[in-house]
Amino acid sequence: MSKELNLTIEGMTCGHCEMSVSKELSKLDGSANVTVDAKSGKATLQVADTVKNEDLEAAVSEAGYKLVSVNG
Repeated sequence: MSKELNLTIEGMTCGHCEMSVSKELSKLDGSANVTVDAKSGKATLQVADTVKNEDLEAAVSEAGYKLVSVNG
């Protein structure tokens, strides 16, 4: 089963930021439909129930940014 999550991410400023975060979130097993908007500092994605907040935080950190909150 999957759920939609809305992430707030700190530090993104441009399209390159969006691509970096999107790439890392897309690598997570069970993630799909990743959209990232640097202007609003938000990302939306579908994830399997097996994906934990720690996984999301690690992916965002790997891209060089900070995960502020997860809603969904």
